[in-house]
Amino acid sequence: MEGCTKGAKQGESESAIAFIRLSAYGNFPFCLHRPTVHSEPPLRHRGSSRHTTALPGSCWPGRITEMPTLLLTALVLCFAEPVLPSQDTESIQSCMLDLSEGLKLSSSHHNWDRLRELEQVLARSKPGKEGYRFKTNMLEAFVFSITAGSFQGLNLSSSMPVQSKGRQSAWLRGSISFPVELMEGMGAQEEQKLVCIYIQSASMFLDEHNSSVLNNHILGAFLHNRRVRWLRRPVEIHFSHDKELDSSNATCVFWQPAGTGSAGSWSREGCETQHQKGTVRCLCNHLTYFAVLLIQAHNLSESELQSLTYISTVGCSISATAAFCTLLLCFVFRCRPRDDTTRIHMNLLAALLLLNTSFLLSEPLAAGTMGGCQAAAALLHGSLLCALGWMGAEGFHLYLLLIKVYNIYVRHYLLKLCLCTWGLPTLAVVAVLIFKRETYGHHIISTADGYKNVTMCWLTSPSAHYMTLCYAGLILLFNVLVLVAVVVVLRKMRQQQQRARRDCMTVLGLTCLLGTTWGTAFCAFGVLLVPQLYLFTILNSLQGVFLCLWYLSTDRSKRGSDRSVST
Repeated sequence: MEGCTKGAKQGESESAIAFIRLSAYGNFPFCLHRPTVHSEPPLRHRGSSRHTTALPGSCWPGRITEMPTLLLTALVLCFAEPVLPSQDTESIQSCMLDLSEGLKLSSSHHNWDRLRELEQVLARSKPGKEGYRFKTNMLEAFVFSITAGSFQGLNLSSSMPVQSKGRQSAWLRGSISFPVELMEGMGAQEEQKLVCIYIQSASMFLDEHNSSVLNNHILGAFLHNRRVRWLRRPVEIHFSHDKELDSSNATCVFWQPAGTGSAGSWSREGCETQHQKGTVRCLCNHLTYFAVLLIQAHNLSESELQSLTYISTVGCSISATAAFCTLLLCFVFRCRPRDDTTRIHMNLLAALLLLNTSFLLSEPLAAGTMGGCQAAAALLHGSLLCALGWMGAEGFHLYLLLIKVYNIYVRHYLLKLCLCTWGLPTLAVVAVLIFKRETYGHHIISTADGYKNVTMCWLTSPSAHYMTLCYAGLILLFNVLVLVAVVVVLRKMRQQQQRARRDCMTVLGLTCLLGTTWGTAFCAFGVLLVPQLYLFTILNSLQGVFLCLWYLSTDRSKRGSDRSVST
């Protein structure tokens, strides 16, 4: 306790004497001098009809014109017992100053000892029914003495400063609400000390991954000599913020201490996360130290996100233009394609044109109404499913031509392909819009610091996202198997080695352009995340350009071979 009593300030009695001396002059603005650590009554109990009293340490002008009033005030201040005994106040203030200084030095081991000492001093104090509050520049502590029979719940709030990158410091408000069920299982006359501590530093709460928490704000709450868990009604905690957060990048957690010599960890167990505009709402069924964990494993830096966005926009614009020109060249300036191979290529180009166009529209429409964003997300999702379907159709057609070879006639072949690749995805998207419209909406791509995020219209349901990935994975797996089989067949053609080599290059180029590059989406983990994103963005945003060049080159070689045959 010696560490907490160093540098203790003067007590309440000296403040009362100072008040008497100043107010004796009559018309004089006066204030009670308080120690550096501010201590004052907190917000009132929920449901109480008493208004919050004037804060000790605050200044106000007054004119005392009547001697009886002056004498009565002096007697009250001189003889009334302070809200907290002077020894308790000095010990708490000293402990909070020590911990605040330790937090600035980031000495984790010693800070935990200081925090435990502060908890013990607060729990042994005698705050009275209205409780008391202590505050420094990095800490804020509340202590209450509550009785089980008369407890009707409690609301607390606090404002802590936040330093934003490139911005002035702002004060963001947080709050915690304790339900009536907090005192369940206790006798009606049993008293407990409720202690709450706000900490504006996460240096003590570092796990092995050095995870970041929202605004570096930690909130701890506990009852003295009683462990609280499995509450029927949860404790409700509000963390305010000025970032773009959702369930993909922020979640409510509590701190699990570890043994000596090892770091603790954050856990989500028993906590539910709800996101509102400017607030993260945590519902937890126990008491301990809480925070909002920022999930940065899949986050990019601001510069990386901007460069990827630029590459995607430019690549998709070029691909959409190339696909449109190729379709225009085929259907307007030339006769209608008669063979199924060319028709399948044109349908794939049409699907890619729709996919690129809907992708370019998804970000601008995200700034509009929710209905417009949901329609854009449904269009983007449907066009992606159709494009993947036509990639699978290309693989199936290649299988019939180069592997099966004989008895490959299928009645209404192209019509059946269209029903599978255009009809089924459209039916699935329409069904989702009718029965579960909230599956589509705003999707936030977050940066590591939470600023300069990108919002687009896309899937908001994790289950729908995983089903789309499974659909894409099955098609890509089929195309890879077809590619392997085609390569094996071509290697057997030894008599026409030069021809076989050319055919092999053609098949490899065709298969890569029609889906294999999308397989890089399944390599987004660990150190491969950022390189994979760049590779995926470049290859797939320019897929329409590659397919256009491939079609023009094969069409030119085909016309050349037709001329040689005719001559």
